[in-house]
Amino acid sequence: MKHLRILCIGLAALGLAACHGKSTSSAGASAAVATVNGHPITRQFYDSYIKMVSGGRTASELTPQQRAMVLDGLIRAEVVAQAAVKKGLDKQPHTETMLKLTRLNVLEQALSDQYLASAAPTDAELQSVYDQQLAKFPQIEYHARHILVKSQAEAEQIIRQLDADHDRNFAALAKKDSQDPGSAQNGGDLGWFPPNNMVPSFSAALAKLKVGQVTQTPVHTRFGWHVIQLLGTRPMHAPSFAQVKARLKQAVENKKFQTYTTSLVKQAKVETYLDPQTGELAAKPTLGMPAIPAPSAAAGATPGAAAGATTPAPAPAGH
Repeated sequence: MKHLRILCIGLAALGLAACHGKSTSSAGASAAVATVNGHPITRQFYDSYIKMVSGGRTASELTPQQRAMVLDGLIRAEVVAQAAVKKGLDKQPHTETMLKLTRLNVLEQALSDQYLASAAPTDAELQSVYDQQLAKFPQIEYHARHILVKSQAEAEQIIRQLDADHDRNFAALAKKDSQDPGSAQNGGDLGWFPPNNMVPSFSAALAKLKVGQVTQTPVHTRFGWHVIQLLGTRPMHAPSFAQVKARLKQAVENKKFQTYTTSLVKQAKVETYLDPQTGELAAKPTLGMPAIPAPSAAAGATPGAAAGATTPAPAPAGH
């Protein structure tokens, strides 16, 4: 982030790693390593910052030059922060909002770390999730192309043209007539994809075709009317448990923490004053948080996103 550029000056030259690791207190943590206009930079803050930017190293593990550069960076950041406050920039609406959002993010991460320390998923849990996803994993993927038009009559006319020319002009018709900006210039080619990446009606039509065949009846989806040709099929191979374990762990942790925070919201006394439908303030407060639907996997997608792709199972995914 550009907001951290002062603290990060010179750290690349020190060979310090990206931000991670947890800070801990040490003896004399409240003692100041420097003061800026009377404001102390404590030993605890200094040590914590070193651990954060170095992947867990302590001040004693750095060279004297590195320790000096870190301290200089903190002093410079404090000087700049004090200058910003003196100018009242901390009271500007945007800055004030960013400070509040940063506080919320830091506290959320702290609570997440504490909660998951005692609720970390076991290997047995992760294996169970893997087995569930494996049962849903597609056995085959398709290579297809399509022509997307606005009406059934247009699609039927294209099918007649294809029949008359033994499918030789599929690519030309796709480039000329298809309304799918993602595939039209490629002759309607959608590449390889698993069936669950498509809307059900599209996948169902593909499953009935033999390689080289074209749908003889237009296929309707929310994007319009499709004429589809199956170009090939091949088996899909699921990744091993070891390959996706890290992703599974993150997904399970996210789900656990989401469940935990949902319980906290239910226990809280919440009153909302905003009408989600109009974006206007309501005349009277509404008790309870309004349910926010999960975003559609295909929201904002174009037909070129695999002709209306839907989100596949989170894991195992791909190959």
